[in-house]
Amino acid sequence: MSCTLALTTLFLLGPCNEGGGHSSMLAIAESLAAADRFEQDFAADATRHPDEVLTFFEIKPGMTVLDLFSGGGYYTEILSRVVGKDGTVVAHNNEAYLAYKKEEINQRFADNRLPNVDKINAEAADLDLPAGSFDAALLMLTWHDFYYVDEENGWPAIDEPALTSKLCTALKPGAVLGISDHVAAAGSDVHESAQNLHRIDPEQIKQDLSDSCFSFEGEIAVLRNPNDDYSQPMFAEGIRGQTDRVVYKFRHK
Repeated sequence: MSCTLALTTLFLLGPCNEGGGHSSMLAIAESLAAADRFEQDFAADATRHPDEVLTFFEIKPGMTVLDLFSGGGYYTEILSRVVGKDGTVVAHNNEAYLAYKKEEINQRFADNRLPNVDKINAEAADLDLPAGSFDAALLMLTWHDFYYVDEENGWPAIDEPALTSKLCTALKPGAVLGISDHVAAAGSDVHESAQNLHRIDPEQIKQDLSDSCFSFEGEIAVLRNPNDDYSQPMFAEGIRGQTDRVVYKFRHK
């Protein structure tokens, strides 16, 4: 039995959830099993658990989803397959990510592989998103970058409240804002953690959104790792891909 058929059979035999949950789980399973995904994406699934993450974020066929700071597009491609021909994914990157992930981005979008993906390349300060247009937005491992600055390599300071305000305008009422990030020690300085470790104290994320249009709705522990060494940068040898990561869901009020 093929992987696609096995996963499809699994979800067809499972209980049907109300509110389109069953069709969402099936779409995610089929997307992850697609034979034309890249080998490196299949390998990453084991540590990123996109099935559980996207189910938690309520991603469904037909949605319009924003992948903010999408990097090389690992999640962009999965989202593209899940939302399907009736949906749209907007993949955003800034100049720093375009340079850093150039080869992967070129490979992923070659020959119009993902026709339902619209690419936006802009710095956070210049980002212009249409009002009330998104059913969900994802920021995967990037909230700490709001506090990171590297002018020499094309990463200007980001005005977090201004960017959050743009998200408030762009997302529809009831839309999900899904956030995952590498954990820093509780109470650590947000700028030092972002700059030196590429991590963030999860409470900082909640604090940043506490006075916004988003309310915290819950989290899942699928990416937690209590054995992570918070004193090491997330890309340190033996740590990359194994960091303690939170997965938070916020809801547009």
